[in-house]
Amino acid sequence: RKHLSFLPASMYTEIQRERPDSGNILTHPDYIDGNPDLIKPKKLLNPVKASKSHQELHRELLMNHKRGLGVESKPELQRVLEHRRRNQLIRQKKEEEEAKKLQSPFEKELLKRHQRLDQLEKEQEKQEDHAPEFIKVKENLRRTSTVTGDEKAA
Repeated sequence: RKHLSFLPASMYTEIQRERPDSGNILTHPDYIDGNPDLIKPKKLLNPVKASKSHQELHRELLMNHKRGLGVESKPELQRVLEHRRRNQLIRQKKEEEEAKKLQSPFEKELLKRHQRLDQLEKEQEKQEDHAPEFIKVKENLRRTSTVTGDEKAA
């Protein structure tokens, strides 16, 4: 048992002690020797881990893990906001339907006439599109001949 007491705590410390400095590009830092005149360097802070948002997110993840909530579940604020948006959309749809129901008979009749006129215009355009090309050209010739005839008379 006495034989085991002088062994180092880890293999890493043993490797550090046995590694020769000669021939090695990297040398051991001087602060390991315990020189009190030297200023010991401090470990640099990771800017990502130091940021408030990262810390808050990490804290929230830890709390969710302790509660047993998965990463897939949304935070309470996000759920509340989505619920409000959904309710607002439903309210808007209901208001639009009520507005349609409350239209006066005069407005309904105007809407029907407007739709009928639109249908008639579409049918006329279809008929003109299906007419043979020579008829279209003939109509254009008539228009130009009446215009030139009117211009000569003036």
